[in-house]
Amino acid sequence: MAIKVTMPRLSDTMTEGTVATWLKKVGDKVSEGDILAEIETDKATMEFESFNEGTLLHIGIQEGETAPVDSLLAIIGKEGEDISALLAGGDAPAAEAPKADAPAAEAKTETAAPAKAAAELPKGVIVVTMPRLSDTMTEGTVATWLKKVGDTVAEGDILAEIETDKATMEFESFNAGTLLYIGIQEGSTAPVDSLLAIIGPAGTDISGVADNFTAGGAATASAPAAEEKAAPAAEKASEAAVETSNGGRILASPLAKKIASDKGIQLSQVKGSGENGRIVKSDIENFTPSAQAQTTASAPAAKQEASAPAAPKVFVPAGEVYTEEIKNSQMRKIIAKRLAESLFTAPHYNLVIEVSMDEAMQARAAINSVPDTKVSFNDMVIKACALALKKHPKINSTWKEDAIIINHHVNIGVAVAVEDGLVVPVLKFTDAMSLSQIGGSVRDLAGRAKNKKLGPQEMEGSTFTVSNLGMFGITEFNSIINQPNSAILSVGAIVEKPVVKNGQIVVGNTMMLSLACDHRTIDGATGAQFLQTLKQYIESPVTMLA
Repeated sequence: MAIKVTMPRLSDTMTEGTVATWLKKVGDKVSEGDILAEIETDKATMEFESFNEGTLLHIGIQEGETAPVDSLLAIIGKEGEDISALLAGGDAPAAEAPKADAPAAEAKTETAAPAKAAAELPKGVIVVTMPRLSDTMTEGTVATWLKKVGDTVAEGDILAEIETDKATMEFESFNAGTLLYIGIQEGSTAPVDSLLAIIGPAGTDISGVADNFTAGGAATASAPAAEEKAAPAAEKASEAAVETSNGGRILASPLAKKIASDKGIQLSQVKGSGENGRIVKSDIENFTPSAQAQTTASAPAAKQEASAPAAPKVFVPAGEVYTEEIKNSQMRKIIAKRLAESLFTAPHYNLVIEVSMDEAMQARAAINSVPDTKVSFNDMVIKACALALKKHPKINSTWKEDAIIINHHVNIGVAVAVEDGLVVPVLKFTDAMSLSQIGGSVRDLAGRAKNKKLGPQEMEGSTFTVSNLGMFGITEFNSIINQPNSAILSVGAIVEKPVVKNGQIVVGNTMMLSLACDHRTIDGATGAQFLQTLKQYIESPVTMLA
């Protein structure tokens, strides 16, 4: 029997994956353990092996395409086996049947569902859903209702003010009738396509309509998100609406109005493609001024130029405007998402300290004189951090809404730059490792990270992070906390400069350390005490042996 293979979850934070390379093609024999494809996750590109054997009958996600976890990746079965039922969504959970594999079935489902829902609505009743008022909006908050239940609503009336992720915007009605029901109260937040209101003839019985409503039902066409998918049949109506709108009210979405204002476009010149000729975002973005308007505008300018005295020649820039668009990898998307979440949810503050590296340099030279031993300054910093964390466990913590988790085990993540971004392999139980063990482990993990050979389990479970840019000559910098950690240490370059020792100015070697802390879990004094302990260990490496 044929078996569906779905997009695997190859890391704890992975929500979608990109097929980098298929190593098998349709018709190839597949044995258990064979590598089917290389899949790009949010952290690395990893080999995905088959747990079944047979013939590769179908590929659901082509090379370079991205799909959510559990989407149909492939089908494996006996050669020549009929898989039409699987492609149509049979004999498998719904989550494993992607939309791309059965366009015909999808179209039937999308058209049948609204028809069924529409049949259940009383005549003339319209369900209004939470609109998508910006391209990044996923939920909205009703700031103010300008109509109340029982009020008469005309087409174009402002129903409510809705707070999006970018601004508070007016939401106008595209239907006429009586406001029969309010689904989201003032101050409440709900996802896009949630039930916002019900409009219909006065006195209509709508009992059961709100209870049976599901997002994406019959009335989602009333939301602005659906306007950009308007049928071509509405074009004639929209043209007429624009032509008769001179001197009257022009229907346009708030987002379209804003973009038009920014671009200096007159709405009266734009033909709307939305409902009843309403101007939407795409109409403004695709608008080009007519030749007549350009000619009219250029005629006065030409006359003015003819009457003006000849001006000296000015420099005319010559060259080619050149841009390049690079598709964001899964790793880059997740880096952007997680660091933004960290910076805007955790109140960061930074503590900076300068440490003397003279004794550390002597100690490192002595250690590396032992055959087959190689220790870096970064290894010494990691070891010092591990010991300091044992003395200051509040630094080694995690914030939860109802509690602070103190980690009494020390797992230090080491930030490693790779071609596509940044990964953080983790040294488990770092406090129990020797300097040479830390050095060997870091070299091994960093090498495999750059070759995209790290496993997900090797990048999970950190309790503290160290980021070092000293090898690039950066003397001081601040990092963003790698959540769920509460702190991250930024390590700069060792600099030779004049320093004061015993009242004398001498040449010394110093290094800057910057500790970024989450103020929800770490107070300033706690962070300062941790840095003092860290300074003692680094400036006198022999104390790390005590």
